[in-house]
Amino acid sequence: MKIDRRSFLALSVGGTVGTALTPLPWKIQDDLAIWTQMWPWTPDPLDGENTFTHTVSTLCRGGCGVTVRKVGDRVVKIEGREDYPTNQGGVCNLCASGMQMLYGPTRIPHPIKRVGDRGAGQWARISWEEALSMVAEQLGEIRQAGQPETVACLSSRKYGSVAELLKRFLTAYGSPNFMVTPSMMDAYDMTLKRMHGVDGRMGFDLENADYVLSFGSGLIEGWGNTAYMIHTNSVWKERKATVKQIEPRLSNTAAKSDQWIPVTPGTEAILALGIAYVIIKESLYDYDFVNNFSTGFEEFRSAVLSGYSPGNVAKQTGVDQSTIVTLAREFARARRPMALCGRGQGTVPGGLGESVAVHALNALVGNINRPGGVWAMPRPAVDGWAAPALDASAQAGLAKPRLDGAGSAAFPFAEQLFNRVPEALATGSPYPLKALFVYEANPLFSTPGAAKVREAFDQIPFIVSFASHMDETAMAADLILPNHAHLERWEDVPDTSGFHQPMIGLVQPVVEPIRDTMHTGDALLRLAAALGGTMAASMPWENYKACLQEGLASRWSQLEADGFWIDNRYRPDTWSLAFPTPSGKFDFGVAGSDLKALFAPAQPEGDDGSYNLKLIPYDSVRIPNGPVGSPPFLVKIVSDTVLKGNDLFVEVNPETAKAAGFVEGDHAVLKTPLGSATVRVHLSDGLMPGLVAIPRGLGHTAFDGYLAEKGINANDLIGSVEDAASGLDAAWGILASLVKA
Repeated sequence: MKIDRRSFLALSVGGTVGTALTPLPWKIQDDLAIWTQMWPWTPDPLDGENTFTHTVSTLCRGGCGVTVRKVGDRVVKIEGREDYPTNQGGVCNLCASGMQMLYGPTRIPHPIKRVGDRGAGQWARISWEEALSMVAEQLGEIRQAGQPETVACLSSRKYGSVAELLKRFLTAYGSPNFMVTPSMMDAYDMTLKRMHGVDGRMGFDLENADYVLSFGSGLIEGWGNTAYMIHTNSVWKERKATVKQIEPRLSNTAAKSDQWIPVTPGTEAILALGIAYVIIKESLYDYDFVNNFSTGFEEFRSAVLSGYSPGNVAKQTGVDQSTIVTLAREFARARRPMALCGRGQGTVPGGLGESVAVHALNALVGNINRPGGVWAMPRPAVDGWAAPALDASAQAGLAKPRLDGAGSAAFPFAEQLFNRVPEALATGSPYPLKALFVYEANPLFSTPGAAKVREAFDQIPFIVSFASHMDETAMAADLILPNHAHLERWEDVPDTSGFHQPMIGLVQPVVEPIRDTMHTGDALLRLAAALGGTMAASMPWENYKACLQEGLASRWSQLEADGFWIDNRYRPDTWSLAFPTPSGKFDFGVAGSDLKALFAPAQPEGDDGSYNLKLIPYDSVRIPNGPVGSPPFLVKIVSDTVLKGNDLFVEVNPETAKAAGFVEGDHAVLKTPLGSATVRVHLSDGLMPGLVAIPRGLGHTAFDGYLAEKGINANDLIGSVEDAASGLDAAWGILASLVKA
């Protein structure tokens, strides 16, 4: 068999992901293989009885169901739980190395308060009684001054009992400012509201799709549940489903797909509309759905046909005109086609226009709320709690506008817009922030424009972190109330992003807490009791577990028996009942929006003529880029074409490198309008010319010597660009230059 350069490239990258990401290696490795490195804190388990406990990992966004093996009281292995509905026996790299997160040196061992300058790393140990009294005193003073709205919370999770408890605490206190770290689901949730009229979540029946058009979704890089997506990819191969990956870089997902379609970053919505043009022009759309169950089609049709012909789209996107036509015809003629988006792992939202344009393709072919299609899903709910009690102070605070502008006249469909918070803090508008709770989030590292976030946080007088590990945001806190680690606590993990059936996983303790930590839920209950009045009345539970049981009472027996609850019988509403919009139909017109403005690509900042390239970030399943930093095991498996020693490599197309005089391994200075850094060059045919690609998740300044100071943080060089239609962060890279070091 003859293999050309392109085929060899795809085969080599695909082969890597096949061996590195399949659940198989985690099943066949020796139980103690993960401890073969001689770290000073490596445990030496004694001989003893083997026990096995099912739980759910909270380390990854996908919530892997895992089985934990112990020898005596010592955890010695974590592997995927065979009967867990999402990961089905697989486990992602991060969850598999969860022992290092439990026993490693970055654990915060007890409550500590800052005694030196903020960020200097000078701490003093205090008791839990003293720590909680400090917080209660600060909150009491702020509330007494009639300013409860000046307290906020940032959580890494939107759903689940802990997130709901944090939100409930703020509501009873009188603050509207519960916020969640951004993700692709922000854009999808907004799209569901605007086009379906549904206040819920998008679900994707991926296993039953037979033609998948992915606009940048890292389906095997960590989009949704990694192990589930790898399993789904195998199902697609068995069923001969077609997968087309559209993105500027040849990711592992692109290499494992049937076709990689390079596209100019930021023009994905334009490409989706070019595909829609062909479907509409050639009358390939589903007449029944469009004519009988949708509204706004004429406005959508007019906008598409007036500016998105394949010829025009080809010039803007870099995708050949014939490819656009072929994609449209294949997609429309497939039995169960699905289009989806969400850049890489989906940890940035992207603009509303991109989500709307891609989802419109599903509507054109009528594959909404059908097998193999996109489903409207109910939100995960904690439904066993009574409404919180609100006194006059709480009611007055809740009547104030949100700090981030979400829900305002400008952004009525937004629930939270954390990307807008740095500007609000810098200007003090609509009001200054007096105190901030941070729950398992690391915005000072993981937010685009991280330097601006750090500057904004300096304006907050009192920051409380509930971190388990000493991350960058915890380092900038005034007080740390360390949460139990992921294998030491009770918690619920609602359905994975993108999963198509309502589901809750039960996190249960595998070991007793090994540090002087406290469950965040218990800390909140004690704070509410200390504040008294309606705060105490709103949070009356004796402890967090009682709170969890009451909130999930209708599902608790199955959760306790099986370790998860799932509604296997769930089916979305039929078209006649599915769209509670004013018209009762799917809305192509997005509630009378200016569609051309909605679909316009976001403009990167800093176009002063001095930059000739564009820097884009990319995700890897081997590098977490959220609140959890890479444990030593994950650092060890990062390729030396990504990280060598402390040097970070950026990818550059050989054509671009040659024009600038670079060869493999050269040192270079990478500069953007936000800053500069010294990097090394890795030549890659899997990147479009004119681009530089940088991995996300490296460049930490916190954690330990195995991770800190390795590489650079992409978020220090790439900022946020506000989407005028939604307020979301729509940036897709930034202008850049690359010169000899």
